[in-house]
Amino acid sequence: MTRKSLSSDDGRARDGALIAYFGYGSLVNRATHRTAIVDAMPARLAGWRRFWRARPDMPGFPAALLTVRPQADAACDGLLVVDRAENLAAVDAREARYRRVPLSPAALDLAGVLPRDCPVYVYEAVPDLPLHPEPPKILRSYLDAVMQGFLVEHGEDGLRRLVAETEGFDTPIHEDRHAPVYPRAVALSAAEEDLFDRLKARR
Repeated sequence: MTRKSLSSDDGRARDGALIAYFGYGSLVNRATHRTAIVDAMPARLAGWRRFWRARPDMPGFPAALLTVRPQADAACDGLLVVDRAENLAAVDAREARYRRVPLSPAALDLAGVLPRDCPVYVYEAVPDLPLHPEPPKILRSYLDAVMQGFLVEHGEDGLRRLVAETEGFDTPIHEDRHAPVYPRAVALSAAEEDLFDRLKARR
């Protein structure tokens, strides 16, 4: 990815009207967004590792969830979303049991321009919650949404990097594609289904 200018003059950002957050899982797929975002651009975040983590111990299916942790020698692709500050509470609610962590714009390699003085965040799973006692499984419907987002935003090479750079891709799958458990499930083409299944099977 070619690094471009990290910021542009935007009075809305200086006035606190705009915020940005780095999506590295389902947020990479714009079809899963539920707020009227201002902009979004492919990005790569340095210093963070993406991995599959067991769901906290709460009622429901023991799904594996994507999260990130700081790691100096790591990086991960994703989507930087520029949103209205008034929508932040709704995004926080979507990312329940994650904490919103401030990021330095310098850690981002962007395929676009970030408004000047726009605060940037990433959501990290709350680490001290007890995990579900049952072995975790990756919901196929969730994985489909994630992989489709990466294919659209980063191409097939980026999709392969997603699989290669994410820890825990050997976690078993819960096959729910045709009766999705994930509430923001997406429709796939036959070609997407075949590609996604082949990449997961290799890992």
